[in-house]
Amino acid sequence: MYDSAHAVTLAEIYAARRRIAGRVTRTPLVRSGALSRRFGAEILLKWETCQPTGAFKLRGATNMISALLEERGRDSLAAGVVTASTGNHGRAVALAASRLGIPAVVCLSRLVPEHKAAAIAEFGAEVVRVGESQDEAFGEVERRVAERGMTLIPPFDDPLIVAGQGSIGLELMEDAPDLDRVIVGLSGGGLLGGIGAAVKAIRPATRVTGVSLSRGAAMAESLTAGHPVAVEEVESLADSLGGGIGLDNRCTFALVSQVMDDHYRVSESAIAAAMVDILAHEKRLVEGAAAVGLAALAEHGLDVRGRKVALILSGNAVSLETLDRARAMIGR
Repeated sequence: MYDSAHAVTLAEIYAARRRIAGRVTRTPLVRSGALSRRFGAEILLKWETCQPTGAFKLRGATNMISALLEERGRDSLAAGVVTASTGNHGRAVALAASRLGIPAVVCLSRLVPEHKAAAIAEFGAEVVRVGESQDEAFGEVERRVAERGMTLIPPFDDPLIVAGQGSIGLELMEDAPDLDRVIVGLSGGGLLGGIGAAVKAIRPATRVTGVSLSRGAAMAESLTAGHPVAVEEVESLADSLGGGIGLDNRCTFALVSQVMDDHYRVSESAIAAAMVDILAHEKRLVEGAAAVGLAALAEHGLDVRGRKVALILSGNAVSLETLDRARAMIGR
């Protein structure tokens, strides 16, 4: 039986990669000429937008559902899997469950954009709207687990989820073994925790930098407080970074505390500029949460001159209306 209250090891991350092989994409790490010239550094872009779901979340969801099937057997998941999401995790659970022949329900708060709800439904999951925050949506998840015997696939706070996301860190270390810094969006901590666990185990000198929203950043506020706290969820161009970390957080809070070297918050205008810059120079559309690494470099003037730096472009679930809003914010 997997215990969600333990640290994620490098061995578990390697096991996750073996488990998800052939079911997720090994994404490219590509040097950006424009950004490298701009910052006087070697800026590498990790394109998780190349996943079939358009975001990194497929790694963790596939790992957890596959591991549960291996450990418990198919009958144990007959009632289906259930989760709460701000969009990308729900899409990942929907696709992973569909591929493995498991029913799935995804609970969303009313803050989650409609285009993300539609994208989840496309993969065959039942979408349930409830509440004004991810925490409220999670209440419906808990009810379905208790009353219907469904199996929870949490968005971030489980070693199996974290280990799946950590496979990104293995790819980074293989493709750029002398990497000086990796900059990762920080929300629930599954992505940063997984990448950080892999990177620090292989190359401790690599700096792990987290980036959060200027408002409504639950993990950032929790780290400052020294324990998990609740924050008010707010609308943002980087809506995937919203939501709480759970007052009973058992995995990611401690892990992020251990592996993250420094942390920055970014404004909505900086996120907007980064989204537009990536589209202009790289010719690819990314969501706000994927652009926060570039936003931090620009807004905080991080000195990366002469360094090799990777930015995790975590997903592309953004509507054209949101892109237009970003452009309007910066007058482009």
